[in-house]
This record gives sequence, structure tokens and C-alpha cells, in this order.
Amino acid sequence: MPIDILLVEDNEGDIRLLRELLLAANKDARLHVVTDGAEAMDFLQYQGKYLAAPRPNLILLDLNLPKLHGHEVLSRVKSNPHLQTIPVIVLTSSEEESDIVTSYQERANCYLRKPQELKEFERLVKSLNDFWLVRVKLPARGQAMGPI
Repeated sequence: MPIDILLVEDNEGDIRLLRELLLAANKDARLHVVTDGAEAMDFLQYQGKYLAAPRPNLILLDLNLPKLHGHEVLSRVKSNPHLQTIPVIVLTSSEEESDIVTSYQERANCYLRKPQELKEFERLVKSLNDFWLVRVKLPARGQAMGPI
């Protein structure tokens, strides 16, 4: 069964790298990419060009995004009954303690810092796949509750 992942990332290099590494790690992964926070909310709320978008099983969220900051996206996702069961992994370059604390206060499921070295990035994506896409039991798509 396909695993739909929404990647909210504005860095083209990180997008290419994550796509390559994630799809190599898991043939069932379907990566959907949006490049700013407003577009992420359109995707998640089936607006504009995303009327037929799938409900993602998992969201990979950068924090420093154009139009709508990642913290605001996270807050909106976790306060929406239809979306709040989707695990959100903050995947960012920020090491700021305030970003870590705020992410968990906004109910991020985990906070991961993007490694600078390619081998470390590969290990991170492999462990992310092994845990979140293989071991963890994610809610079935039809189990969302409440209005969008």
C-alpha cells in the first residue's frame, strides 16, 4: 500500500536529496512536495490545485518557510480535528532551543535537525523510514475526524 508523505520544504537541494534517499529506502513512499507554508495548507485542505490531493500519512515540515512559517503550519495542523492525527516531523536546520520547545508545544511528533554531511543525511532518512514508515502503525486514511 502506498505511503503518502507531504514534504514542506523550500530548499531545492534538500528536496532532491530527500526524494532520492526516501524513495531508495522505501518503494511504497509517494512524496508530495510543496515549497511554502501557504501551499502546505492548500494541500492539506484540498484547495486550489490540490482538490484531489491525498491525505498524507506523514508530514515532513521545515520551519523557515516563505508565506507561512512552519510553526504556524504545525499549529494549524494540530488544531484541526481532520488533520491532527497526521504525524508531523519537524525536519529543519535550526538548532535554536526556542524552535525545539515551540515545536513540541505545538505538538510536533518529533524534531530532527538536518545533518550537513551526506552520510549523516542518508542515515537520518534511513532511520526515519525504518521507524515512521515501517515500524509505526499510522492511522488509516479513512479515520480522520471532523471537518476540514
